[in-house]
Amino acid sequence: MKFLILIPVGFIVGTVGTLIGAGGGFLLMPFMMLYFSNSSPKDLTAISMIAIFFNSLSGTYAYMKMKRVEIKTAIIFSLITIPGSIVGTIVTNFLDRKKYNLAFGIFLILIVIFLLFFKKVEQGDNKNSFLTKTCFVKDSSGNEYNFSYNLLVGLVISFFVGFLSPIFGIGGGVLHVPFMIKLLCFPPHIATATSHFVLMVMSFVSVLTHIFSKVDRFVLLNSLMIIIGIIPGAQLGAKLSKKVHGNFLLYFLSFALFVVALRILFLKG
Repeated sequence: MKFLILIPVGFIVGTVGTLIGAGGGFLLMPFMMLYFSNSSPKDLTAISMIAIFFNSLSGTYAYMKMKRVEIKTAIIFSLITIPGSIVGTIVTNFLDRKKYNLAFGIFLILIVIFLLFFKKVEQGDNKNSFLTKTCFVKDSSGNEYNFSYNLLVGLVISFFVGFLSPIFGIGGGVLHVPFMIKLLCFPPHIATATSHFVLMVMSFVSVLTHIFSKVDRFVLLNSLMIIIGIIPGAQLGAKLSKKVHGNFLLYFLSFALFVVALRILFLKG
């Protein structure tokens, strides 16, 4: 009955992941690396990506009702992540566990540094470019958001997010959200919601790739337990996001990533 603990874990992952638009893989993956210490990176990333798909599906539904998803951008970014996601999923078959842990930990630390110390690009930096896309979003609460971003930069970021996400089993929101806020000038709440839509598409492609590569009973059973908790957790996370300030999302994400990174770096084996 060891797998039953994955239900409350899934609920927590769904709540926090949807709240900050990160999908929850950055929490789930480190937990599984500890809980299933003898499992291969391939199996762990498969479980994580399956769980992330259902989390992002549930969260996207909630964010769509709030009208916080910038639909056109979400579709464009989703399409460009697909080839990267397929290649990244295949690469997981060749990863060594010890080197994987080290790379994952360092990777998370770099994201924290980027979040806390990288100066946000000014809106005016992109306005003279023919690749600039201007967006307007009015959510269900009446809040209005006007912003613009460089489409080429967004496409490049999305491709690499698609590639790295299945490799580390973290979904991609933990990468996409910081870059969308800092480099593309998205308002934090719109970034988290739009990223969740992209994450839904990207994780679905990764799941299909894992299925075609054959997944065993271990992956399916543990994924099911996490899904049972992660779907209601995602709904709660989306509701909580209405009450959270944008800056809090950044600091909360940074703190969570830093703690997780340290734990991963000190894992043995």
